[in-house]
Amino acid sequence: MKPNIDFDITVIGAGIVGLATAYQLADTHPKLRIGILEKEEGLAQHQTGHNSGVVHSGLYYKPGSIKAKTCIAGREALVEFAQTHGIPIEVCGKIVVATQDRELAQLDRLLENGTQNGIPDLEKIDAERIQELEPACAGIAGIHVPCTGIIDFCQVAETLAELVLLENPDNQVLTGQEVIGFDRHDFFVKIKTSTEAWKSRYIINCAGLQSDRIAKLDDVDAGLRIVPFRGDYYELSQDAADKVRTLIYPVPDPRFPFLGVHLTRTIHGGVECGPNAVFAFKREGYTKSAFSWEDTWQSLAYPGTLKLFARNMRYGIGEYTRSFSRGLFLRQVQRLVPSLTMDDITPGKSGVRAQAVTRKGQPLDDFCIESKQNFIHVLNAPSPAATACLAIGEHICKLATQQFRL
Repeated sequence: MKPNIDFDITVIGAGIVGLATAYQLADTHPKLRIGILEKEEGLAQHQTGHNSGVVHSGLYYKPGSIKAKTCIAGREALVEFAQTHGIPIEVCGKIVVATQDRELAQLDRLLENGTQNGIPDLEKIDAERIQELEPACAGIAGIHVPCTGIIDFCQVAETLAELVLLENPDNQVLTGQEVIGFDRHDFFVKIKTSTEAWKSRYIINCAGLQSDRIAKLDDVDAGLRIVPFRGDYYELSQDAADKVRTLIYPVPDPRFPFLGVHLTRTIHGGVECGPNAVFAFKREGYTKSAFSWEDTWQSLAYPGTLKLFARNMRYGIGEYTRSFSRGLFLRQVQRLVPSLTMDDITPGKSGVRAQAVTRKGQPLDDFCIESKQNFIHVLNAPSPAATACLAIGEHICKLATQQFRL
């Protein structure tokens, strides 16, 4: 081993996927020196720290896809991980509710999909059973998914980082390290950051919202671009929160990659409703006014973005209108819980989803991982990546073991 190498493997990005990957590598190869480079001053500052905190079941994902396989395996691993390390988790279940006759066929397709994915204890329920589970909810039919849960993914991320550091005293988690370039050498790659440079034999890109840009620094073009979509949440007042016992979801429209506005209990005791899904003018912008010329230009100059917008114009206008209208947002929530009023909701957090879009304007649904020499690039890891993080990390660890001949 060359004495001038800082790390054997460097993971770029300290979101939950990057940290889970580093954890699985450290657990499998404890003698390797692992570095984690994060451009922010803390861990889990973007998608991990702004999601709904839901431990997903795998109901929606295409049977046999990487997304479905890792979600099922990842959920089971995450529950065990949380219990082992004292991280609060509640397996509270959820219901997916049809409120109109035209949604019943899609509800049946969801049930069949979940059955093929091996989700335990799925149950199709009628209006009476919906009322037993969620007395304030209105619906004509639904699916009860008992294995869905809630957790604080930031706490999971912090625990993963601690375990990586405990595994080997040479492992490091380095914040404030924005990667700006690579220099290849015979036995290592010099990773240039905003403040210094690090030498590493191998690199794994888990940069989330910036993953395509990191790949471009490695001259990788996977035929896609990250297009950011912001999701806004509202919080329910305490009295209104008592109307929601578990998680309540609508039947999703299969034409779009989003699940629709839903009601979600949080591990800290509140209830959130949302999110919508609107184009974000800044990749890491969490307010309606957030704007970046560079991010906006790179999105709108990309042919795939314009094709995506053209195909979904009506849907996009509706989402944008609701983003600026509390009343219209409430109307969406009232489809599920009719008794909610304007006084029951207050603006909450927002998140930005890194949606990979192809040049033909198709949102990439499954995970996308590209390998090149001593690099692995995780270019699309959408929801349920947080739920599936341990399984995704294990999958990447196996790829790295084989590709890097560890």
